Amino acid sequence: MTVTYGIVFFTRHRSYLPAQQKLTARPRFTVSMKKDLHIKLDEITRVEGHGNVVIDVKNGRVKELRLEIIESPRFFEVMLRGRRFDEAQHVMSRICGICAVSHTSASLKAIEDAMDIRISRQATLVRKLAFCGEMIQSHILHLFFLVFPDFLGEGSIVPILKTHPEIARKGLALKRLANEICAVVAGRHVHPISLFPGGVAYLPKAEELKRLKAQLAASFDDLEFALELMERVPRREFSREREFISLKDRGEYGIYGGEPYTNEGYKLSAKTYAKKIKEQIVPHSAAKHALSPKGAYMVGALARVNNNWRQLGARARKAAAAAGIAPPEYNPFLNNAAQLVECFQAAEDAISIIDELMGRGIRQEPLAKPRGHGRGIGVVEAPRGTLYHEYVINKDGCVEAAECIIPTAQNLRSIEDDLRAYVPTILDKPREEIRMAVEALVRAYDPCISCSTHIMDVRFE
Repeated sequence: MTVTYGIVFFTRHRSYLPAQQKLTARPRFTVSMKKDLHIKLDEITRVEGHGNVVIDVKNGRVKELRLEIIESPRFFEVMLRGRRFDEAQHVMSRICGICAVSHTSASLKAIEDAMDIRISRQATLVRKLAFCGEMIQSHILHLFFLVFPDFLGEGSIVPILKTHPEIARKGLALKRLANEICAVVAGRHVHPISLFPGGVAYLPKAEELKRLKAQLAASFDDLEFALELMERVPRREFSREREFISLKDRGEYGIYGGEPYTNEGYKLSAKTYAKKIKEQIVPHSAAKHALSPKGAYMVGALARVNNNWRQLGARARKAAAAAGIAPPEYNPFLNNAAQLVECFQAAEDAISIIDELMGRGIRQEPLAKPRGHGRGIGVVEAPRGTLYHEYVINKDGCVEAAECIIPTAQNLRSIEDDLRAYVPTILDKPREEIRMAVEALVRAYDPCISCSTHIMDVRFE
């Protein structure tokens, strides 16, 4: 079999790259490779949750490839049945400790859609500010502590604490700021308690917002540090055209508001998503796979940057150019660069939101009251991609049914398809390099495996 490719591997080194050093991609070349290979990666490292990869290659062709999600199924949808509507967001935030604001917000939007609750502009701004904090903290956690060790040829952040403490120090400073945003706005660092159906139960003080704004303005220096590091490390070159689905908002970068959008051109909306996005059980995984009418698709930072390029702010667009992103970009490894771009965007947006809140004058408001009941849908962009919550609420204000579609479940088929296309192009590499490259591709998606497992009947044979 003849394969044409241009794979660039991260340089394995122990010292930080000097600022003036520029690394360039290797030229494309062609090799003929007929090879048998069996790789089983038990519990991929530096991702949230537990998953295995099984790859069998015969005569240079991938005969079997499985991304096995081995977490026990969880029962959050069932936990909601019979609960009051104003308890739902607190239960659903526990789906994840990293993207708790996302699950809370999707839950609230579903409740408010079902019960015809209309929140104020002030409440919307406060929720969006919490969202900015979550987006930064999640991306920074992934980049600084899970991805950057690859850049330095290390297996974890632990040795970097000694050899390059500035990386850990700056990463912790950014994550601390992001967590503080959530604490000030949503009541605590993890699992928000101030966000309620109808608005917010607690408002931040003016002096707290002023302090956050100053810290956000100063945070761009640390984000620039991360960008410089990313610029100086060669990326893995692998592209495969794909469908991107994300929220899209005409007036701003779509995270909290907007409608689902696909770059494939067919119509997609919050009200009709269930007709287009179909989940299915696969025999080798405790997580469902999701397919669109076009098949596998990708959600997350790269999908959002591609679909919302025109809505990026000045700093974020400059960062995207420095990181080598010029849509359309189909390289899944660029998802990590897109995450950093979104950190610039979230910091910009947070400053703008604070300015608007301060300009309007912060005033305590009563929670808006329900005016109906029925079926409601809430859609937001979690750090890892589009998140759907759908509830049925009865006339007594209790949840009768709930359904969630999680970003990682939407990405699983895309990850498998990428691995099938990617592995044959690196068969000339030593086994250990192939293993590292496979892990890096899975890690690029930043999967949140625990979120993706739900109630289902799965039999492993």
